Amino acid sequence: MENNRNEYYVDTLNKLTLSEIVSSDFRAAAVFEKYNLDFCCGGNIPVSEACAKKGLDSDGIIKELRSLENGNKQDDKFQEWNLDFLIDYIVNNHHAYINKMIPVLSAHTQKIAIVHGKNHPELIETASSFSRVYKDLRQHMMKEEQMLFPFIKQLVFVKRKGGKTEAPYFGTVKNPIRMMEAEHRAAGDEMSGIKKLTSNYSIPEDACNTYKVTMQELKDFEEDLHKHVYLENYILFPKSAALEAELLS
Repeated sequence: MENNRNEYYVDTLNKLTLSEIVSSDFRAAAVFEKYNLDFCCGGNIPVSEACAKKGLDSDGIIKELRSLENGNKQDDKFQEWNLDFLIDYIVNNHHAYINKMIPVLSAHTQKIAIVHGKNHPELIETASSFSRVYKDLRQHMMKEEQMLFPFIKQLVFVKRKGGKTEAPYFGTVKNPIRMMEAEHRAAGDEMSGIKKLTSNYSIPEDACNTYKVTMQELKDFEEDLHKHVYLENYILFPKSAALEAELLS
């Protein structure tokens, strides 16, 4: 009986997409990051397919995911938070982190490209790619903070007051959401490209301290971006679209 139950769980989890698994338990994000599995922009494929693409043992990863069942499942909090509170969390944590790291990583990637670019030409493209990331993300966050997020907060306010809302000048919240999701994919693709360029942020023997620090900073930046985009794409945005539809009905 126990073996049948185990086979059922393995089969079920293999068929779920990465994003669906993280949606049910955000702790799964750490497992996927450990194996460089994108649960964010590329998370709409089943675990079995994602593992097959990277030559990974899906059964072993499923075993790690199942071990989470015995832990304290605290990350459901994101699903339970009010949308205005979730927005404040995103801005105060993830947007603030990006704003803090942009000048640091810009300086560091440029420095190691100049110092080590002759022996490691991939660093020149890395610096150029990160330059595109930070320029795009700055504009992206400005649009969210000045247009999209205030409108979502307005929807929350109207819902609390028991009223109705009118369609915004941009037609529906789904329009800016589609734009934000496209920009998320672009940033995710750039960071994925940097990971490939640097062989998963590897550190060569001739690396100086700045080189070592920069690789860790880039790795941390990508991991934070995955969590950031996940909270928006899979929680904030769909719930905002549903709330707007409810208030316009």
